[in-house]
Amino acid sequence: MDLEALGITPGMNILVHSSLSSLGWTNGGAISVIQALMDVVTKDGTIIMPSQSTDLSDPSEWQYPPVPEEWWQEIRDTMPAFHPAYTPVRGMGKIVEVFRHFPDVSRSSHPAYSFVAWGKNKSVILTEHSLTFGLGEQSPLARLYELDAVVLFIGVGYNTNTCFHLAEYRTPSPTVITKAAPIMENNERVWKLYQELDFQEYHFDEIGRAFEQACPVVLGNIGSATSRLFSLKEAVDFAQNWLTTKNS
Repeated sequence: MDLEALGITPGMNILVHSSLSSLGWTNGGAISVIQALMDVVTKDGTIIMPSQSTDLSDPSEWQYPPVPEEWWQEIRDTMPAFHPAYTPVRGMGKIVEVFRHFPDVSRSSHPAYSFVAWGKNKSVILTEHSLTFGLGEQSPLARLYELDAVVLFIGVGYNTNTCFHLAEYRTPSPTVITKAAPIMENNERVWKLYQELDFQEYHFDEIGRAFEQACPVVLGNIGSATSRLFSLKEAVDFAQNWLTTKNS
């Protein structure tokens, strides 16, 4: 792997977004990628990946495909509750799904926006992940900001850049909406309402292009995958200023 050439060093706290298919043929597939990351970062650092399960949501929001309104209540009543051990990730790629099964990897508790982590600071990063505003100040993203983490893209673009969401919470008067998911509460399954932002991911590619013009981003290849390494804190601060200006 070309991780060290990109600038990854032991002891880093690193948030990884990845596409296995972008690497080209890799002997060992996702397992080899994960082991290579662990070998370079070591247990003195921390590897973190988003492990979202956004299909645990209110069926009234579903579009791909939508479901008939007469089904909604039955779905709410019977959808299995989120469980960090066996709820699969959705739309995050094979590397994340394999990583979450590795020894000593832990997962945070949010039903839609969980993270998985391995290494020195995993408990600091994952504990007390708030249900309300799940990518905000009481989330792993805020802890990564405090730890001055870096973000690694392997074959993906800024449209996947989860840390830009933290910037959305730090802009004036973001739009708040109500969402819902099944969770375990006091050992019982409950359908739980919670507050979240109306996210603006449609801006993320544009923010990313502007960010690369203004801030240091290391660009290179890991296998056949175009890859990037940059400061999470710088990305969040830049996106906060960009969105504040855009929405003013």
